[in-house]
Amino acid sequence: MTTLFISDLHLEASKPEIGEQFLSFLEGEATHAEALYILGDLFNSWVGDDDPNPHFMVMKGAIRELVDSGVPVFFIHGNRDFMIGERFAEETGVTILGDPEAIELYGEKVLLSHGDALCIDDVHYQQVRLMTRNPEWQAMMRAKPLEERIAFAEHARQQSKEYNDSVGEDIMDVNQDAVVGTFRKRGIDILLHGHTHRPAIHDVDLKDRSVKRIVLGDWYEQGSVLRWDENGPRLEAMPRN
Repeated sequence: MTTLFISDLHLEASKPEIGEQFLSFLEGEATHAEALYILGDLFNSWVGDDDPNPHFMVMKGAIRELVDSGVPVFFIHGNRDFMIGERFAEETGVTILGDPEAIELYGEKVLLSHGDALCIDDVHYQQVRLMTRNPEWQAMMRAKPLEERIAFAEHARQQSKEYNDSVGEDIMDVNQDAVVGTFRKRGIDILLHGHTHRPAIHDVDLKDRSVKRIVLGDWYEQGSVLRWDENGPRLEAMPRN
């Protein structure tokens, strides 16, 4: 059977075509999977598990149906949905993993991550990341009224867009020294992540051995999935009908 990996769908009501493709994926291919791993940014914004957003409710229900059918679903927080918590896990049945999370798949030692922690050249972003991952900051945000959190998230998205437009793309990509350091520290064979929206399978030379870094793609224009079975990993695009 095949294990599936996806990330960076950025689901939101204003882009229904992404949600429709995701639902088709859950109701089709995913039902035959060994497991489904979602490596962050499933949603374009998540202000708390108490958000009654009807679009998100549909997505949560579809994930629950997949889990109830017997397919385990695992989730890693992204930089857009780091506020997903235990209530979401209970409602959908997903297992929330750490970032990074080590697994073994078909004899390979694999490290799963959203990927943003590797983008250390973007010092400003890393400062923001450190703040938003702080449990005290998250508790403070969850205590605010829902409307205030929604307004804050919208403002933060706008600021992020303006900032991203002002800096070079290379700064927002992973740092190669950080990548090599991760391989050496963890003793892994494959590093699998999303975040950068640059789908590819990279060979990484560690001098004493060769390893791979696999980057999942986003779903803005088409779907992106890593299918992994006994024949190895295959990173493939999923054009929309």
